[in-house]
Amino acid sequence: MAHYYPELAARVARQAEELPELYGDFDFEATPERFTTDPDDRSALPSRLGDRAKYLDNPRLMELVHTATFLADVPADRVAALSSRYPVSELIDLVRRVCREGADNVPEAPSEIGELIELMQQKPDWIDYDMIEDGAAYSRTYAALVSPFMTRGAFLATFTNSYAALPMTLTGALSGTRAARRVNETTAYFAVTALPGGLDRFSPGFEATVMVRLMHSMVRYNALQRSRGNSRRRTWDTAVYGLPVPQIDQFPAGMIGPYQKSEKAVRAGRELPYDERAMVEFHRYRAHMLGLPEELLPGTAQDIVDLFNARAATLKYGFDDSCRKLVTSTMDAYLRPSDSAYDKAADAVEKSYSKLAFAAAFCEGDLRRAADMGVHLSPLDVARAAATAPFLTSRFAAVRIAGKLPVLDGFADRYVTDLVRRRLDDYGIPEYTTDSREYAH
Repeated sequence: MAHYYPELAARVARQAEELPELYGDFDFEATPERFTTDPDDRSALPSRLGDRAKYLDNPRLMELVHTATFLADVPADRVAALSSRYPVSELIDLVRRVCREGADNVPEAPSEIGELIELMQQKPDWIDYDMIEDGAAYSRTYAALVSPFMTRGAFLATFTNSYAALPMTLTGALSGTRAARRVNETTAYFAVTALPGGLDRFSPGFEATVMVRLMHSMVRYNALQRSRGNSRRRTWDTAVYGLPVPQIDQFPAGMIGPYQKSEKAVRAGRELPYDERAMVEFHRYRAHMLGLPEELLPGTAQDIVDLFNARAATLKYGFDDSCRKLVTSTMDAYLRPSDSAYDKAADAVEKSYSKLAFAAAFCEGDLRRAADMGVHLSPLDVARAAATAPFLTSRFAAVRIAGKLPVLDGFADRYVTDLVRRRLDDYGIPEYTTDSREYAH
């Protein structure tokens, strides 16, 4: 029985009625192996982030994480389910056309597409919209000057747990040359939505948000289709992995920036300053558009940290060869647009930073452990980071200072915006698609 989040529990229960062809036979009462509150089980929560028992003993947090482990995205799932009637390429083309032209101008498009986009235009009253553009500007600086050197490392977070990583293993999206495409798509998404008006209707960022949301639903739909029957191609065991790509797994990706700032603020015992609070609101709004409910988008530093850590505390630890392959292929991927000497040097520097970020975030600085997980740091990586850090940090500091000065703030934002646009040219044109014909079996 839901004591703290009855509305969220009711939303989960309605999924079988709202989309019976996908969830009619899904057991929403059976807790999957991935979710554990057994104090003897090892979880995904690193010891440095606090006492696991503190989170397991919090009934409100446990109910929220458990409930959200069963939460899908029915409006987007309905569109994904259309892939049983339409070729994927045709369905994607219809979605893009409705994004760009409006549903009324694409009468041949199924109504489910227009309903999803209409839903995404709704503005909930729990977001402070006066802060959105300021939060986007703050995020834009990071997208221009920091993310290109950190996204690959952060992208690997999903792959350090075999329960959360299985959707990527299933799709084969992070193997071979497709690894570079997925990393660049992710970086491009966070960059394009941070541009001025990046989440406005008919903006490229809005269309990208629709496509990302649909891509997650396509993976969910195809994984559940493979959980049925006795075919040798059956690869998704709901008793072990539960619901594919549940909303609780979308929370870390959507709120990683706010979490990093919040964790520092909580440790220092201070409140978030205005620019960081604005960034939090921007991330909450973007994540809302991606389908996350208010319950999974807390607005205070302590609540963000608690939910982030509570999820990790209940996610059973697992790291297997599939995870290692995902980590290795992602780290080895070449992300630059050409083979010029400059691009090769830039790729080498970015990889060095990503390796260091991975070792610090997931291995507590233990280089041997990082190597066991597929990330090999060399003295040359450390030397590259040390040589370039003064330039990168001073440039970031200069832009941040200029952005706070009335006589320079406009110039600083134009510089950052132009740099983001150039970054988007480097990342290429994102596809944000997934095709079950390419899935690993």
